[in-house]
Amino acid sequence: QVQLVESGGGLVQPGGSLRLSCAASKFTVDDHPIGWFRQAPVKEREGVSCISNTGDKTYYADSVKGRFTIFRANAQNTVYLQMNSLKPEDTAVYYCAAAADRNYYSDDPTRFGSWGQGTQVTVSS
Repeated sequence: QVQLVESGGGLVQPGGSLRLSCAASKFTVDDHPIGWFRQAPVKEREGVSCISNTGDKTYYADSVKGRFTIFRANAQNTVYLQMNSLKPEDTAVYYCAAAADRNYYSDDPTRFGSWGQGTQVTVSS
């Protein structure tokens, strides 16, 4: 059974950086596409980024392109989200999730069946 745990959130000033981690248990991350999502107060859950099972394809929301990078560390069974040039509108709870379909690597949360508990990211001066 897939188990995911997020970490790395915190408080950062605008323009700063954070690296979020998504650690997997009971499966290897290269068997599934892994996505990052976020949810802010009064907003819908939003797809942020996704990496394919092979790591050769990625998706980024327009709002984070050029600022965020998703990458795999398969030896550690972990997927990371490097977040640079953070903005106040990036403030949200961030979740990682695994997709059952090995060919899916986009932003629809209904395609992801296993979710972590989330980590809070707050961008504020």
